[in-house]
Amino acid sequence: MKILCVSDATDTLIYSENAPERYKDVDFVISSGDLPLRYYDYIQTVLKKDVIYVYGNHNLEDFDRAMGKGPVMGPNFSPIMPLVFPGMLLDGKVIRLKNSGLLVAGLGGSMLYNYGKSQYSEGQMKNRIRRLIPHLLYNKMRYGRYLDILITHAPPRGLGDGEDLCHRGFNCFLWFMEKFHPKYLLHGHVHLIDMNDQRIRRYKDTQVINVYKNYILEDDDIGDGR
Repeated sequence: MKILCVSDATDTLIYSENAPERYKDVDFVISSGDLPLRYYDYIQTVLKKDVIYVYGNHNLEDFDRAMGKGPVMGPNFSPIMPLVFPGMLLDGKVIRLKNSGLLVAGLGGSMLYNYGKSQYSEGQMKNRIRRLIPHLLYNKMRYGRYLDILITHAPPRGLGDGEDLCHRGFNCFLWFMEKFHPKYLLHGHVHLIDMNDQRIRRYKDTQVINVYKNYILEDDDIGDGR
């Protein structure tokens, strides 16, 4: 399986006229957030690959409606139309991809730092994880494993995060990896100014990968083949 992972910054390689050929063998696309919906729409249209994404703490177009928090009616009871984008928002959800059997969950957002949208305290993120647990337990009973990939925006605490509050990682992601053993945790949020900076770290059974800008994940032993 080959997955194009993106986050935080648009990439000239993807906008290149050679992109359809360059990424023709990619199975689908994962985004860890902070990218405009029009970028995902472009990827899905030009590369003809499905896009699975979570929100970051920026580029929050249609966030309230997409997350079930916003009004559906405007003045004079006119419907508020969402932005048109046919990708799959996985923020706060667990799914099984039909073609591959891949088990994927998403937990977008950053640490709470100025009370903006898509920001969560440690306790709030713990509660978001708790809501996933019934589905994760079902996965374990039905498929023999809890999860293959966890998509987040923020990193786990101490694994490539920053010391400032905005870029601080979540301790509860460490607990999540200890309990549910995803093979991968894919995150963004921390920009890699030097592209030679460390992208990949390991925690217990999980590879933690900063997918800033553009990263190709290749693994033939994941999903139903795991």
